[in-house]
Amino acid sequence: MGLPVTPSFRLDGRRAQVTGAGRGIGLAAAAALAQAGAAVTLVARSSGEIEDAAAAIGNEAKAVTLDVSDLDAVAAFFAQAEPFHVLVNNAGTNRPKPMWEVTEADYDAVLDLNVKAAFFVAQACARRMIETGTQGSLIHMGSQMGHVGGPNRSLYCASKWALEGMNKAFALDFASHGIRSNTIAPTFIETPLTEPMFADPAFKASVLSKIKLGRIGKVEDLMGAVLFLASDASAMMTGTSLVVDGGWTAE
Repeated sequence: MGLPVTPSFRLDGRRAQVTGAGRGIGLAAAAALAQAGAAVTLVARSSGEIEDAAAAIGNEAKAVTLDVSDLDAVAAFFAQAEPFHVLVNNAGTNRPKPMWEVTEADYDAVLDLNVKAAFFVAQACARRMIETGTQGSLIHMGSQMGHVGGPNRSLYCASKWALEGMNKAFALDFASHGIRSNTIAPTFIETPLTEPMFADPAFKASVLSKIKLGRIGKVEDLMGAVLFLASDASAMMTGTSLVVDGGWTAE
């Protein structure tokens, strides 16, 4: 009897890029891809953290200082780079506050990075892939807040719901080119960005009351999801969201 063979999770010989890779989820994504054999390019606005991270990761990892909100710089970078097989579109921000306190500056800061920059990073990466006939996987770091609402999260929810819609349209545009597009939608994850939030016992308790598995997420909880979507193991997945939320959205 001929048994089916599990598709490989290995990424040997593939190039991957991760934005916002200096710490937290981005750093974990870069490490996961490198550990599976990919040559990873870590991108962030400041050079110090990503240079240290690239050195720690090894395996041909490179650090590139790039502000993804500078669209001319983004286009120039991808135009001269070898095409990537994997993009983790991870750079993002949040300004949590009640909707009635949101300023135009808050709106621009969150939507410009989480939506506009994410769109044009994906566009520049995909253009280079298409012109060189490179097939691969675009992974956009969404959020459970792209599937539900939350108090003090009007801007963040707006941006992450937009990312989900963009992702579905991307998948349709790219399918004929052999390029897949999916999101990962995490719950609250322990990172340098969220650490100050969890210093508030009431906030932490409210989060834990919604996560049915009873704990805050760790970056390691997302590494398998990144690897899965980057690899041939997810070859039939595009235009969807891998929700890693401990049961938050199940209720």
